[in-house]
Amino acid sequence: MAEEKLIPSFQVDHTKIVPGIYESRVDQIGDQFCTTFDIRMKKPNLEPVIHPNAMHTIEHVVATFLRNDEEWKDNIIYWGPMGCLTGSYLIVKGHPKAEEIYPLMVRAFEHMANYDDVVPGTTPETCGNYLLHDLAMAKYEGALYLKALKEAPCFEYPKAERILTEKGMTFFDS
Repeated sequence: MAEEKLIPSFQVDHTKIVPGIYESRVDQIGDQFCTTFDIRMKKPNLEPVIHPNAMHTIEHVVATFLRNDEEWKDNIIYWGPMGCLTGSYLIVKGHPKAEEIYPLMVRAFEHMANYDDVVPGTTPETCGNYLLHDLAMAKYEGALYLKALKEAPCFEYPKAERILTEKGMTFFDS
């Protein structure tokens, strides 16, 4: 059996990652680029994760904000939560640097932290789990992340080292 390549998100040392904006991967499609950003809101395995109800609300409010942002709306491909509930992925057209995404994320999370309207797309007709929302907690989590972004922005992943087993084989944890 051929050794599978470890995907980039599993090469990050999750014991050292802090809230920030990280370039997760860059894909080329023809002559165009598509960049995936890790919008990390929590310290993995150290802080409590974002509750699913709050994360779902963050997904709806921030996705709506991003797709309406005058500067970025034509470049937004996807915004959605990580399965581990410690952040979200943002996929954009092109190959901007994490530092270039920073002002957009500050605006998005200022919007989230101060949001006081009906959460978009939360009816049975517009959402697959319309009862799974918590605006108060989403605002709280958005404010925490905004504070972290403003006080100590971080843009570079800590890399994980591949471990060799006793028999000299590469160990993959996932």
